[in-house]
Amino acid sequence: KILEPIYDVEVLVPSDRMGDVMSDLQGRRAIVQGMSSEGGFEKISAKVPLAEMNKYSTSLSSLTGGRAMYTMKFSDYVAVPGDIQEELLKAYEAEQKEE
Repeated sequence: KILEPIYDVEVLVPSDRMGDVMSDLQGRRAIVQGMSSEGGFEKISAKVPLAEMNKYSTSLSSLTGGRAMYTMKFSDYVAVPGDIQEELLKAYEAEQKEE
């Protein structure tokens, strides 16, 4: 099994951009743990693979016009989904053949 780091991510987002941010997180294989209102913002708590957080800051800023913020901290290691493991294995094998 291949393991990947999972991070706890909290996003504070204006209510009018909630749908866009949720869609973006789901596209990053996020597992939403909860949502709540906080000071005129919606707070989304999710677990997201670190590999999917590449350029998240830029994406979040673009989606919200710079009106959102997020934090992330390490949570755990979990097994990579089977389809992604297959892709990684194929890429590794191709690289080994080149050497």
